[in-house]
Amino acid sequence: MKKNIITLFLILTCIVSSRISFAQDDPLPSWNDDTLKASIIAFVKSVTMDGTSTFVPVEDRVATFDNDGTLWCEKPLIQGLFAMYRAKQMVEKNPSLKQKQPYKAIASNDMAYIQKMSEQDLIKLVVATHTGLTEDEYEKQVADFFANAKAPNGKSVADLVYKPQVELLQYLRANGFKTYICSGGTVDFMRAISIKYYGIPPEQVIGSTFVYVYKDSAGINDIYRLPKLATFNDKQVKPVSIQYHIGKRPIFACGNEGGAGDVYMLRFSQGGKYPSYQLIVNHDDKEREAYYQEKDNKSLNWAKKYGWHVVSMKGNWKTIFATN
Repeated sequence: MKKNIITLFLILTCIVSSRISFAQDDPLPSWNDDTLKASIIAFVKSVTMDGTSTFVPVEDRVATFDNDGTLWCEKPLIQGLFAMYRAKQMVEKNPSLKQKQPYKAIASNDMAYIQKMSEQDLIKLVVATHTGLTEDEYEKQVADFFANAKAPNGKSVADLVYKPQVELLQYLRANGFKTYICSGGTVDFMRAISIKYYGIPPEQVIGSTFVYVYKDSAGINDIYRLPKLATFNDKQVKPVSIQYHIGKRPIFACGNEGGAGDVYMLRFSQGGKYPSYQLIVNHDDKEREAYYQEKDNKSLNWAKKYGWHVVSMKGNWKTIFATN
């Protein structure tokens, strides 16, 4: 009860003084000045205020964020764009692939076929296009993609990062949090841009992984990527991966609605001994982003059931992309 009273007091204080404090030193300038923004700031203040019952030691201030649909857009799926980029390269080297799907559709830019690909079809394409390479070769391919790739709307991939979320990451780190990515994307793909786009070092990225082997023969001295997934970091696997890689529950966890892939990570963050904060990004802005909702509304239903906070892209964010 005492923890709740302190937290409520901090939230009310933030709301009352929001105009003054935000004007003087606003840590989240791309967020609207409302109760959601105030609650984030109140939570951070409550866990960093030494001498209070809600104080969390710096070493336990762990924050985990999904990536696709949470830190950058997932429609289009950026790693899917890279898979198509690689598929076109593979067709150029081996023209016989052009007779097979999905390579035929990708080579001819048959978007109708591509958009109908299932999640399993996309996973198979990712496995085929991301493997058969040494790690050095793969990293070069990823670097070339990010340097040159454009989304279907003509924007560079870097322009698809959510500006409010970059501010949130920076704000958490400024208050002693260690920020991690925990996403279904493959770990090496995200590590290529994690520090540049988000300020998150590669060793703080958790994702899906391939089976790797080390080769030291025939001129190769490198890690080699085999065409088989070792882990698919989604849904119930995320808490397991967090435990395996971090060994602590996050006290701040953020995901998005879309495929209910993040709900177990948020539930996991609620089970610890410290106060915690859960955040779900709702893709409800038809004008500035891709509008989509889950058919069963699982993420938003769980948010209501378990008291999570929901970001309305339309209502809570002043801007979505840095280039808006």
